[in-house]
Amino acid sequence: MANKHVGSDFDDFLLEEAILEEATATAIKRVIAWQIEQEMKAQHITKTAMAAKMRTSRSALNRLLDETDVSLTLTTLASAASALGKRLKFELSNP
Repeated sequence: MANKHVGSDFDDFLLEEAILEEATATAIKRVIAWQIEQEMKAQHITKTAMAAKMRTSRSALNRLLDETDVSLTLTTLASAASALGKRLKFELSNP
């Protein structure tokens, strides 16, 4: 029997498996967490100092930086961006 996924794209496979949104959210979170960590390193900001700048706990910052934890709020992201002297930029795009 031929593999029904040969020749299809990966998004089609994820959609068929009903995990496209979850995979997309995880990928976006990994990028965001990586960008925040890189900017913290560039600015020589420790986790403790970053949490203080965000007016939050270090455990909340750890959740933000946890690339597998996709449950975060726009407020948390905005706070992190502001603490780093950055802005958030979101946009909807066509698939």
